[in-house]
Amino acid sequence: MKTALVFLVVLLSVICVSHCKDLIVGTSFNNRLLWQQKVEYNAIPLKKRVKEVFFSDPGQQIIKGVIARDLDHTDATASITAGGVGFSYANFRFKSDRGSGLNYQLEIYT
Repeated sequence: MKTALVFLVVLLSVICVSHCKDLIVGTSFNNRLLWQQKVEYNAIPLKKRVKEVFFSDPGQQIIKGVIARDLDHTDATASITAGGVGFSYANFRFKSDRGSGLNYQLEIYT
């Protein structure tokens, strides 16, 4: 019974991860919102749109959590290319699906 429950939880986690396009790294629980930005790009037919976002904290505070939410629920992807949790800087890469735009809400917590 216990192994069936564990298997079910793992299966649901895999399904959620494969269908969710939001980027959630670290934690935002009991942390202060340090920086917030809306990342937008208009769609161009038959083209993928790519946008790079760079963040560096002048106060050298360590990042404890990053959340990038896809507000349009498209097949766009978000990734951290440098820094991130445990660093005071982060570089992000947003890539849209072919023929659609980008609409992300980016939040960084310390």
